[in-house]
Amino acid sequence: LEPAGALGVAGMKKYVEQNGITGQTLVAITSGANMDFDRLRFVSERADESEKTLAVTIPERPGSFRNLYSMIWPRNVTEFSYRFEGHGNADILISFQPVLNIENDFEGVMGKLKENDFDCIDLTQNELAKVHVRHLAGGRSVVQHERLVRFDFPESPGALQRFLLSLEIDWNVSLFHYRNHGDDFGRVLVGIQVPDTCDKKFQTFLDTLGYSYEDETNNPVYTRFLRTTTESEDE
Repeated sequence: LEPAGALGVAGMKKYVEQNGITGQTLVAITSGANMDFDRLRFVSERADESEKTLAVTIPERPGSFRNLYSMIWPRNVTEFSYRFEGHGNADILISFQPVLNIENDFEGVMGKLKENDFDCIDLTQNELAKVHVRHLAGGRSVVQHERLVRFDFPESPGALQRFLLSLEIDWNVSLFHYRNHGDDFGRVLVGIQVPDTCDKKFQTFLDTLGYSYEDETNNPVYTRFLRTTTESEDE
């Protein structure tokens, strides 16, 4: 066995020596999966059947993102992926855990979304969505006055709601990427359309929110993979 797998045998031998045990049958559990925490996270995600995934279409206007979340709350949102596409509708990938002690809670959420004109599709059993598209959703977009900020959200109920309620209602969320990995803090990437005239107000928002953050607007990865530069911007 590898060292980790032999740990049970080593512990049993030490226990026998320290306690002078003889004439007994002892059993040690040995294991060794060659698994790090990243691989363990993948296994736990695939084994969790309580998570449901939806593709939701919302109108592309300030406040829609907040309205969508209000229909999911207080359920635990485990994934949120969105990128601004244009001045029409936006497609969002969202995963959450329905309330277990409420019968047909997931169906109830879908019904509520549709009643509010948010078209949605159940992707829970869609392998293309779970294995590939969830990592590709978004991409390049032309977004005026976009600020890209990376946050560390505390993994606690209401953290995302607090962020959305703190946003100026006129500021549009143009990008949002979050995935719950079971850590104490969730890593969230957010794009927000903030006019240059609101620099001071935006800085106040960041400072009073109480979450650790990093401004990534000038990060070359952002300009190469998430933003399409127009000819007017080049000039």
